[in-house]
Amino acid sequence: MSVPRKQTPIRITKLPTELANQIAAGEVVERPASVVKELVENALDAGATRVLVTVELGGKRLVRVEDDGEGMTLEEALLSLERHATSKIKRLEDLAAIESLGFRGEALPSIASVSHLSLRTRLRGDRRGCEIKVSGGAIIENYEVGASEGTTVEVTDLFYNVPARRKFLKSDGAETAQISKLVTQLALGHHKVGFGLVSGTRQLLQCPPARSLSERLFQLYGDRSNLVQVDKTAAGVRISGFATGLAAMGTSVRRGPQNVFVNGRAVKDRTIIHAIRHAYDSATNKERTPEVHLFLDLPPDRVDVNVHPGKAEVRFLEQSLVHEVLRRALGEALGKETAPELTLGGQNGVQRQGFSQIPEGSSVYSRDSKHSAQKVLQVALRDAGESIQSGLVPELSQAAVEASPFSSNSQLIPLGQFRNTFIVAIDDEGIAIIDQHVAHERVLYEQMMERLTEGSLESQRLLAPMVLELPPGERLALTARDSALSRLGFELGEFGGDSVRVSALPVLVPQAVCETAIRELAQDLDGLDQGSAVDDVLRQIAATTACHAAVKANDRLTRDKMVYILDELGRTAHSSVCPHGRPVVLRLSRRQLEKHFDRI
Repeated sequence: MSVPRKQTPIRITKLPTELANQIAAGEVVERPASVVKELVENALDAGATRVLVTVELGGKRLVRVEDDGEGMTLEEALLSLERHATSKIKRLEDLAAIESLGFRGEALPSIASVSHLSLRTRLRGDRRGCEIKVSGGAIIENYEVGASEGTTVEVTDLFYNVPARRKFLKSDGAETAQISKLVTQLALGHHKVGFGLVSGTRQLLQCPPARSLSERLFQLYGDRSNLVQVDKTAAGVRISGFATGLAAMGTSVRRGPQNVFVNGRAVKDRTIIHAIRHAYDSATNKERTPEVHLFLDLPPDRVDVNVHPGKAEVRFLEQSLVHEVLRRALGEALGKETAPELTLGGQNGVQRQGFSQIPEGSSVYSRDSKHSAQKVLQVALRDAGESIQSGLVPELSQAAVEASPFSSNSQLIPLGQFRNTFIVAIDDEGIAIIDQHVAHERVLYEQMMERLTEGSLESQRLLAPMVLELPPGERLALTARDSALSRLGFELGEFGGDSVRVSALPVLVPQAVCETAIRELAQDLDGLDQGSAVDDVLRQIAATTACHAAVKANDRLTRDKMVYILDELGRTAHSSVCPHGRPVVLRLSRRQLEKHFDRI
C-alpha cells in the first residue's frame, strides 16, 4: 500500500512584470543624474549635434533631454520602451566590440517604470513625428504630432511610485550639482556636440560645438594655464588630453577634476587611476590628485564595457599594457613641461600665459630669428657692467649653445647669483631664474634613484656613532625601514628606549646636517602608511636625503658649480619641480622683453 506524498507549497514564484521592472530600474536609475546620463548617451548615439538638458528641483520634478539626432518612427519608438530592445547590437559577437555608448536596451523602459515619461520624436526626413506617454511603465497613449527632427524625452515625478528610493535622494541643490558635473563631463568628452543645461530659470551651461578639445576645455573651465598637453600612441593605444603640470601644482594637495574617457565613454578605472598616480609619484613624492582630462582610444575588441550596470567601469584585455602606455604618456608630457613664464605688465605687474592664449602649433619664440643666444649674451654683457665682464661668463660657441636639452635644445648660461639664492641665466629663449637649492635637490634626487637601480648608494662611516632620541612613532618608522635606508647609505639601529644609533650616512650628506637630516627623515617616514610599497619608501628617503645634501639658500656658488647644476638639471626627467613639488625655474621670454621695450 503506497503512502500518499505530502504536498509541499511552492516557494519560488515569478515576480510580476511591474515589480521586476522596478528592480531592474534600481540598477540603472540611481538618481536624477542617472536619467540624464542615459538619455544624453542615447542622444549622442543617435548622432545629435546639439543636446539641451532641462531640470527642475534637481531633476525630481522634471528632466527633459532634447536632441537633433536621427529620431525614430512610431514603431521604433514603441519598441524602444520594451526591455532589451536596442539598435546598437544584434548578435552575441557584437558584445565583444561595442562602439556605442548604450547597448543593453534597458535605459528607457527602466526610467519609464519609475516615472511619468513622454517621448516625442521625428525621424530625419519624415514629415510628421509621434508622441508616446508612459506612466509607471505602462503605455497610456500614442499619436502623431508635429515635431522637430530628433527626439525629446521628458521625465516627471521621478520615483513617484518608489517612495523608498525617493526619500534617499539628496537636496535639490545637491542633485542639481551632480547633474551639472555629469553634463560637464559629457560635454568635455564630445567637444563637437553643442551642450546646454538649464535648471529652473538658470542657464548653468551653454557650450556651442567646439573645434578642438582645448576650445571645449576653455568653454567649460576657463583658462587652464597650469595644464600640459598629453599625446602618445604606442602598441595600438592612443593617449591624448591635458594634465596638471608639476610646476603649477607646487606643494599643494588640492584635488582637481579627473575626467577619463575610454573610446569616448567616461569611466572610473583602478588601472588608470594607478597609472596617473605612478606618473606623478615618479616626479614628486608628495601624494596628490592632479587635474586630468584624458582620452584613451584603443580597438573596441580590446576593452570590455559590459561589466557594470551603469557602464561606468571597463575591463582591459591587456591591463598592464594600458597602464604602461598611460604612465609613459604622462611622464613624457610632464618631462617636457616648460617653466612658468612671466609677462611684463598686466593688472598685478605679472601674469601667466596659458595654452588657451597660444594657437596650437605656434611658438612664443621663432627659431628663424637672427638673434641667437650669442647675440643675447653680448647685449647682456654690454648692459650688465664690468663686474660680469670680468670673467664670470666665458665666450660661447654655437655648439655650446645647442649642447643641452634643458630649454628647447639650448644651453642655460649662468650670469651670476641674486642674493646668493637664485641663479640668473640666459639662453636663446630669454632669461631664467633658478632656485639653486631646489634645482640641486632635483638633480641629486634623480641621481640617487638612478643609482638605486644598480645597487646601493656609497656610504660614509661616522668617526663616533650619533645617538638620537626620537618620539616612539618616528623611531619605529626609521627602524622598520632599515633595509631601505641601508640601500641609500644609512646605517642605524635601536639603542634602547626611544633612541637610535646612527653609524653611517650617504656620502652626499654633510655630517654637519646629520642630526637634522635624520630627524626630518623620521618625521617624513612616520607620515607614510605602514603598508607603503618599498618604492614609495625609497622615494621618500631619497627626497629627504637630496634636500639635505643640496646647496642651500645664501650659499655663494662658483661659476663652475652653477654650470654643473644647470647642466645636470637639463638632463633630469622632470626639471620643473623638486621632489617635494616646489618650482625650480621661472622664465621671462625674449619676446616679452622686446614687447615691454616696444621692440616688436
